[in-house]
Amino acid sequence: MQAEIITIGDEILIGQIVDTNSAWIGEKLNAAGIKIHRITSVSDRAEPISEAVTQALSHSDIVICTGGLGPTKDDITKHTLARLFGMKLVRNEAVYEQVRAMTAVRHIDFNELNQGQALVPDGCTVLPNRCGTAPGMWFERDGKVLVSLPGVPFEMKTLIGEQVLPRLYEHFRFDAIVHKTAITYGLAESILAETIADWENALPAYLHLAYLPSAMNIRLRLSAYDVDGQQAAAEIDRQFALLDQAIPYRIIGYGDATLESAVGELLRVRGETVAAAESCTGGNIAHRFTALPGASDYFRGGVVAYSNDVKTALLGVNADDLNRCGAVSRPVAEQMATGVRKATGATYGIATTGIAGPTGGTPDKPVGTVWMAVSGPDETYSIRMVFGSLRSQNIERASSNAINLLRLRLCGAPGNGLWTIRY
Repeated sequence: MQAEIITIGDEILIGQIVDTNSAWIGEKLNAAGIKIHRITSVSDRAEPISEAVTQALSHSDIVICTGGLGPTKDDITKHTLARLFGMKLVRNEAVYEQVRAMTAVRHIDFNELNQGQALVPDGCTVLPNRCGTAPGMWFERDGKVLVSLPGVPFEMKTLIGEQVLPRLYEHFRFDAIVHKTAITYGLAESILAETIADWENALPAYLHLAYLPSAMNIRLRLSAYDVDGQQAAAEIDRQFALLDQAIPYRIIGYGDATLESAVGELLRVRGETVAAAESCTGGNIAHRFTALPGASDYFRGGVVAYSNDVKTALLGVNADDLNRCGAVSRPVAEQMATGVRKATGATYGIATTGIAGPTGGTPDKPVGTVWMAVSGPDETYSIRMVFGSLRSQNIERASSNAINLLRLRLCGAPGNGLWTIRY
């Protein structure tokens, strides 16, 4: 079963907005057992819309269109589809009354443009939109289905979940598609591929491995298509267990896991807490933790100690060590971690101090040099890493590696996991 997604709107093509609809729809359809064959974006003109829809219907079973259903003159999707399917626009009384009620509640004039939202192609099935004025539309031709939905994300998502997917389940039979993604950290793609080559070569033929690299981690996705769902899911779990043995302490979690979510869950289970003392990362570590729901269970607080006198006054960093070693040094990083742990009463303190750039580097301490430290009840340890010249990347990499330093400790990695860190 193949599907295509068509997003309609000049705002997508000129970069004014990012097309998040396709990614969300693709995820939901794939989970339902529907393979996405192609994603296309077209402008708000009749010819490219018609061409895209005609082509999509020629080689896909399901086509999902979003956008161009608003009340203004540049929203022409409904009119274009009506002509393409040989239908005429007629007023749907249920939609008319819904739009009338909705505009009244919102104190919006029920003018001719809003009344026009009730005009729909006479041969389509109307999908009422409880979140907006533009209804969805379901078309059928030669056993294939085209669905046109509003481009507003929350309206589209509601219609997909409440109406489109249930109708697709009734209309078609889908074989299972199973995906699971492991999030790895600390190995470059080429090194990771080399390390897990034997594991990859031993995978069953029906499992497909994809490498999905990003600036901060590498995701490994195992997929199985047209299979028994339960059996495939069990085999994927078994394979990832073998992978965990091949790259110990490298898998931080699965699906949407992040370093901070992994650390947060480890702390929550253990009934422990963390605090952050940040210089070059400027509060980014605290931000990443507190962006997670329930972070108050384990995150005690943070100190952004950008200047040396703040490091001394709030974190108890020794002034002589600052003068002798400089702010970007092992003694200062470790004292910052210890100081914030004691100041907040946290189980662990993590700290960063470095040169984010693009200026401020020296031959001994070039831009991108960062010391990261973890202080716990029994010991304090640190590591020096040198990143690149881009400030934003240095801040993110330092934050990630500092959080990972604590994760390795919580996972029980021998030697606090320092041996796993390559840079």
